[in-house]
Order: sequence, then C-alpha cells, then structure tokens
Amino acid sequence: MLLEDLQVILKVAECRSITAAAAKLDMRSATASAALKRVESQLGAELFIRTTRHLRLSSAGERYIPQCEQALLMLEQAKQNMKHDLDVIDGELRIALSSDLGRNVLSPWLDEFMANYPALSLRSSISDSNIDFYRDSVDMALRYGSPSDASVYGFKICKVPRLLCASPEYLLKHGSPQQPEDLREHNGLLYQLHDIIHDVWRFSHQQQEYKIKMPSNRAANDGDLVRRWCVAGHGLAVKSSLDMAADLLSGKLVSVMNSYQPTATELWLICPSRQSITSAMRLLRDSLREKTQDLLQQLVSEKILPANVLA
Repeated sequence: MLLEDLQVILKVAECRSITAAAAKLDMRSATASAALKRVESQLGAELFIRTTRHLRLSSAGERYIPQCEQALLMLEQAKQNMKHDLDVIDGELRIALSSDLGRNVLSPWLDEFMANYPALSLRSSISDSNIDFYRDSVDMALRYGSPSDASVYGFKICKVPRLLCASPEYLLKHGSPQQPEDLREHNGLLYQLHDIIHDVWRFSHQQQEYKIKMPSNRAANDGDLVRRWCVAGHGLAVKSSLDMAADLLSGKLVSVMNSYQPTATELWLICPSRQSITSAMRLLRDSLREKTQDLLQQLVSEKILPANVLA
C-alpha cells in the first residue's frame, strides 16, 4: 500500500470531499479517486459512504482512519528524527504571513534563510485573515497575539511594542498630539478584521488606562495599506513596531505621544500540532527570534523604543 495513497485518504477524510482533497494536494480529482479505490480494494472494505451530495466515513473508515493517521505521524516523525541526526534540512516550508510583516519585513529574512538551506522550498500565503490549518494549505503561521486555540502548538518569537505613528508632513500640518484626548482632533487610520473596524485605541500611562474612539475617514483589512496611508500623511496609525521599523528608522514616520503606550502584543509562530514540527521549522523559529531581536535593538539604539523592551 502506497504512503501517498494513504495521505490522500486522510485528506479526503479531513475535507469530506474528493475534489477538495485533490485541490489541497495539488492533484487531479481523478488521481485522488484512483488512490481511494486502490486503498479500499486492498483493504476489502469501503472507507466512505458516497452519495450524490455528500461523503462521510463508513463504520470501517471510522475505525481505520484514526489508526492510519497515527501510523503516518509516527513514520513522519521517524523520518524527521533521521534527518535531524544527519543534519539534513529539506522539504517544503508552507507558511502564512500577515500582509505588512510578510511583505516588508519577512521577505528578505526568508530569502536569506532559503539561501542558507538551498534544499528547502517555500510556499508563502500573505493575508491578515485568521488561519485554519484544516482549510488552508499551510503548515505554520506567523501571527501577532498569543494563540487562543488550545489545539494548536506555538513558539513565542518576541514581545512586540506597538507605537502611535504619523508622518512629519502630517504633524507639521495638524500638530502633534500630547495626550489621548488630543486624538479626537486627528484622523485615525483604522484596521478592519471580519467586518469589525477597530476604532477604539487603548493606551497606558503611569498604571492608568485610556480608551479613545477615533474619528476616521479610512479603514482597511490590510495592515500594509494602513502603513502606506500613514507614510503618505493621511493620519495617525497604531501599528506594530516591527511593521513600522524601516519607516521609523528612515524618518518617513515618527513615533508620537511616547509617554502613553499602546497595548503591546506578541509575535508567535504557530503550527497545528507538536508532531508537525520539523527541523526546518525549528531553525526558522531560531532565525526569526534572532532577526526580530536585532530589529528591536536598532529601534532601541535610535531611542525610538525604550531599552526595557529587550528585557
């Protein structure tokens, strides 16, 4: 029985569709259907009950699929252990990245990583949408915020301060806010996720919390676009210091109202399970930790961030 056929079986069980499974595996539906027929023929039992509209596990499939999945996981782990012992770094990295961080910060870092490990291939997905590992063809995701789903496994990369930023041109025209109440006279560049516009900005100062509902004439579901609007002088934005680092270091943007700190976040590399972690993923994790630390250090050296962010 071919391992490739068993992988098709598991994907069909996951997707509850031969067509959807084939799309996930980058193969024709006929090829996936043939793999299913081969396995069922060798087992002498039907794993799925098919109708014109639906596909579901049969009683035989309900018994077989979990054991098949466990066996393939053990084989994959054994292969990864062998590669680790032999210092072999290969395979495909399928990673989901947020729009701004992915395009403007991670891209050159990933180029360097790939150059160091030429046997690797890369498939990146750029989106600010939430990742569903059972729906999306990715093995890991780099996301802001600690994982809320207990079923996933993650590595914390770093703590990430957020900053309130504007272009020098905007501040020259509209003035620089000194305290949260001043923001009511400014234009906020807002982030939108799942049709929810995040127009309430939160700050802390001397252990006191402030919430301001921002007036705004622009909102986007793409963090990169919000940053571009900010650089173009269309308003103020609260963004990750990693996303804004290049513009802050070049002077295209400046951090304002620095005694009032926006709520910090964290950067995490998440994957569907501990068993899915490969040697390449661990190396990428270590590289990301080093690169983000270096970038935050540059912001500290230029006094854009306080030194305690590195603690």
